[in-house]
Amino acid sequence: MNRKSRTASHSDKRQTIPEQMQRIADGRHHDPFSVLGRHHDGRHDLITVFNPHAESVVITGPDQTMRRIEGSDFFQLTIEHCTEPTPVRLRWQDKFGNTHESVDPYCLQPQISDFDIHLFNQGKHWHIYKILGAHHRTNDGVTGTLFATWAPNAERVSVVGDFNHWDGRCHAMRNRGTNGVWEIFIPGVSPGALYKFEIRSRHHGRVQLKSDPYGQTFQVRPDTASIVTTDKTYIWQDQAWLDQRGKRDWLHQPMSIYEVHLGSWRRGPNGKFLGYRELAKSLGHYVKDLGFTHIELLPISEHPLDASWGYQTTGYYAPTSRHGSRDDFRYFVDYLHREGIGILLDWVPAHFPKDQHGLAEYDGTALYEHEDPRRGEHRDWGTHIYNYGRNEVKNFLIANALFWLADYHIDGLRVDAVASMLYLDYSREPDDWVPNQFGGNENLEAIEFLKDLNAATHEQHPGTLIIAEESTAWPQVTRPTWTGGLGFSMKWNMGWMHDYLGYMSHDPIHRRHHHGQLTFGLLYAFTENFVLPFSHDEVVHGKRSLLNKMPGDEWQRFANLRLLYTFMLTYPGKKLLFMGCEFGQGDEWNFDSELDWHLLEYPYHQGIKSLVRDLNQLYCSASPLYRFEFENQGFEWIDCHDASQSVLSYQRKDGADRLIVVLNFTPVPRNHYRVGVPQAGSYHEVFNSDAIQYGGADIGNTCVESESIAWMGQPNSIELVLPPLAGIVLAQIDTQPA
Repeated sequence: MNRKSRTASHSDKRQTIPEQMQRIADGRHHDPFSVLGRHHDGRHDLITVFNPHAESVVITGPDQTMRRIEGSDFFQLTIEHCTEPTPVRLRWQDKFGNTHESVDPYCLQPQISDFDIHLFNQGKHWHIYKILGAHHRTNDGVTGTLFATWAPNAERVSVVGDFNHWDGRCHAMRNRGTNGVWEIFIPGVSPGALYKFEIRSRHHGRVQLKSDPYGQTFQVRPDTASIVTTDKTYIWQDQAWLDQRGKRDWLHQPMSIYEVHLGSWRRGPNGKFLGYRELAKSLGHYVKDLGFTHIELLPISEHPLDASWGYQTTGYYAPTSRHGSRDDFRYFVDYLHREGIGILLDWVPAHFPKDQHGLAEYDGTALYEHEDPRRGEHRDWGTHIYNYGRNEVKNFLIANALFWLADYHIDGLRVDAVASMLYLDYSREPDDWVPNQFGGNENLEAIEFLKDLNAATHEQHPGTLIIAEESTAWPQVTRPTWTGGLGFSMKWNMGWMHDYLGYMSHDPIHRRHHHGQLTFGLLYAFTENFVLPFSHDEVVHGKRSLLNKMPGDEWQRFANLRLLYTFMLTYPGKKLLFMGCEFGQGDEWNFDSELDWHLLEYPYHQGIKSLVRDLNQLYCSASPLYRFEFENQGFEWIDCHDASQSVLSYQRKDGADRLIVVLNFTPVPRNHYRVGVPQAGSYHEVFNSDAIQYGGADIGNTCVESESIAWMGQPNSIELVLPPLAGIVLAQIDTQPA
């Protein structure tokens, strides 16, 4: 996209036109509608047109030639006064002799209601994305596009695009007063047109080209223009899914999430990105076969830099054009829903990039961000922080969350970097932050924003989930706002993840000294609604893949990984696993290429994939593993103290239904290992991570009978063979009187 710069006026023109016209010609007038268009003058109407690309202009029906004001690009005509003005249709000829027809936008009335603007200024317009931005429509029989943006500190805002030579003088917008909203309806602009907002600051006069904050389609990077789109045309077929979702008791249902970066899951020929429609079928079938209930997409909002993985968003209201159109993404969601798979999106309200075409200093001032870098800049990431205390900014973000849930049928959002929002001193030096009004480090404005976000999404879209990536011990993250909580549905259990990976990194001979890392999490496991995440963040930046975090030789590393997954799938909390981990990806994740699918040619990697499939099947079919993941009645230790042998045993419970889980974290098989059980009867081994089909040594148990030997606080016990570096799950198949 090349913009033609034509904002300077010749000195002779300044001598022949009034000052107000000169300001329009110079691109400095804050209210061009006060000069241009139709204005009543006594008994007549004066029509004024500014067109720097026209040699002559005619008002049609009947034809009346407009008079050019000498030495300028203004054209005027006096006509009879019309009490009910109709659109003024123009025919004009450019310097190349080409003829054009258009309707004068400056003779049309405002399109946005005062009430819409009032709600937006109050921060309460949940559908503001239907007002601001670019919307193709028909107005008084005239078809075109309504453009609107919020820029309260601008001197002048224009729409520029491929329909007006990217010339900011052509379509300067209407200023709706002190509320900061600018609008213009441009007849004849059709879907597919490229556009940006050209904004001149009233403080320093600098002119910037900005992509539309509410734009719903963008050019493929590195180009950054917004694209006019049509209203929704996609015919959804997932109503059964949506109906079921609204009634679903998600707290007590299984939830196993496959986290995916669409750009690097698979690639097409020559490393090309796959389209949304192609991904829908291949990814949908893959995830369904492995038994995952949901996928979570790393941010797919439009972003200019591939290396940001989507976390530095510039187009909050647009699925990235890397993989296709808006309707292509709707098909993706629709298809997965019809396959019984839910979809979560990573959503990033914690920060935004400084790219010149984006939100940074949008109207020449710190509008969306704080001006003070101690509040408005993330030092770690080189990005800006939203001003959550500004109503219009809060409205922009909350409406965006609702937009994804409503317009794209998304089942939930995972909110990135919540801890960085909650604390004013997050990752800052002592002298690099500003306390709140009470002298504390809590970001009170961000807290209220998060509460409002969760209240609005849960009210407007029951059954959808808002999940926090919150890495601290902030209290009541997943408790209702009316009890003092933040109102999230769930939060990632980062403490459990770090403790468990830290424990597993130790050589088994030393694990007895770190046993508390396995058991500490149960002290707080039911204080929040937790998700257990092995996410993308754990397999990048030199942290190594999950497989290569495991100690020992090749067999031990794979056995440890199988044990890692067995503990996760039998531990209280919903589950999340990043792509590639399900087959033991060896290298760290690389956003710039597809996963190492060739590894599935090797038995150990095939075994990991089979194990994940079977664990998901067990988890989703056995209610003791999922019914009470957030309540303590679903879990009971059998023995958490056997540090000397590095063995854990516990029960997962759903009323009278129970599963016995025993985990051996050493490479030593343990024969005659006695485990207490609550009831007498036969116990069948329903899962063993050391099974031969997973690449194990196939050591284990088939069916064992309980004995009337009290053990570990239980009235009965069973004697087991514990396979090395493995976990087993047993179910009671009959009951005898105690």
